[in-house]
Amino acid sequence: MTPYFRRLLVAGIAAIGFAPAAYAGCDGVEAMCETPMGQYHIERPANAAGPVPTVMFLHGYGGSGAGTMSNRGMVGAMLARGYAVIAPQGLAMRGENASWSFHPDFRKDRDELAFLKGVADDAAARFGIDRDRVLMAGFSVGGSMVSYLACEDPTAFAAFAPVAGGFWRPHPTACAGPVRLFHTHGWRDTTVPLEGRQIRPGFVQGDIFSTLEIWRTTNGCTMMRPDSFSENGGFWRRKWEECSPGTALEFALHPGAHGVPAGWSPMVLDWFEGLE
Repeated sequence: MTPYFRRLLVAGIAAIGFAPAAYAGCDGVEAMCETPMGQYHIERPANAAGPVPTVMFLHGYGGSGAGTMSNRGMVGAMLARGYAVIAPQGLAMRGENASWSFHPDFRKDRDELAFLKGVADDAAARFGIDRDRVLMAGFSVGGSMVSYLACEDPTAFAAFAPVAGGFWRPHPTACAGPVRLFHTHGWRDTTVPLEGRQIRPGFVQGDIFSTLEIWRTTNGCTMMRPDSFSENGGFWRRKWEECSPGTALEFALHPGAHGVPAGWSPMVLDWFEGLE
């Protein structure tokens, strides 16, 4: 394992954690839910009535769906708001730790778009989630996966919320269509710096500000700079509003490093609910 991936694994463990058995499983059943292409965890809010909105959250490199579910600060805030939480399981890549086939120029171990759409469809059929109100989110490499999903098929999920992960170089030249996306990143992140960095030749993280330019172009935004700025709960937020109808684009910086920051769940759910 490279030094980068060791650091990323440590950061992912710190931010997401490993799961106690009580939080693992398939809506109260200990084993994970199975689909033809892979596995996932799900937890629904207590006394859920009717189709419920859902956050699907992708773990970082070396993490797990069970680890996501053990982050009770994040998951508990979502459940308390009436959201189901789905935590898919990445694949072990070439005998290493679990991750996602996110990089378009690398071999695909799995069609992740098909897998994750299948997870949402399965959860809608089995557990009554609202398929039209699924927020796709993820951390680190999981955030990169979210970014590429949004670029490939912006209609696959209701909206997208990557944390500490974006495009890699070479950046995409174009995306399939307008998106509704909220990107969150740490000012002090040295694992996935805002400017990106080279991991090895040919495997280079992208620039987050270049990523935002791609989204502005995709959404038909009229200005390079944001239309509004705000500070809320330790987040510095930048929002583009003069864009194509039905789109949404916002960027939040926080003063921390590589992790899912405290307060992220209520902030992103407020944003998501404001889209409806």
